[in-house]
Amino acid sequence: MAKGILIVDVQNDFTEGGALGTEGGAAVAAAITEHLRTHSYDLVVASRDWHDGDNDNGGHFAAGEPDFVGTWPVHCVAGTPGADYHPALDALAIDVHVKKGQGKPAYSAFEGTTDDGETLGEVLEEQGIDELDVVGIATDYCVKASALDAALAGITVTVIDALTSAVSPETRATALDEMRDGGVQVARRH
Repeated sequence: MAKGILIVDVQNDFTEGGALGTEGGAAVAAAITEHLRTHSYDLVVASRDWHDGDNDNGGHFAAGEPDFVGTWPVHCVAGTPGADYHPALDALAIDVHVKKGQGKPAYSAFEGTTDDGETLGEVLEEQGIDELDVVGIATDYCVKASALDAALAGITVTVIDALTSAVSPETRATALDEMRDGGVQVARRH
């Protein structure tokens, strides 16, 4: 039995001033770093959107006006500062890095792969992770999708709400309800 933490998309483009900045994103990055210093995990995994810069990523990037539901402004293009981890997140504490998107829409970290081509599910299974805390950005999209996929994989999942930031308060509340309905525990703090 081992416990891990999944840090979802704590990237410059999802924090204040980024292409899809969330309110409180920078503070969440710093709070996650503090959390990692005061809590022990058997495995620390982080995901990043890692989109192609030369195409619409399967319709993920809007051709015109984005609808902010299924189409988005250009964000987290591979190799750009927007795709980098936020500087307040201690990237040295991360054991495994997962990139998602790469030419197609991808919200869940379970849709991504490591540089070695392993899926997140494979990594968690190899490491014997049966409990997973999930934190990061955005509560109402990629955190939700990743947490629900982890629960579907049979892992005991807790989203630490204080260590997430959302696109909006309304969609955050709906996402938290959806996660609870999907078997995910939601904790205000850890």
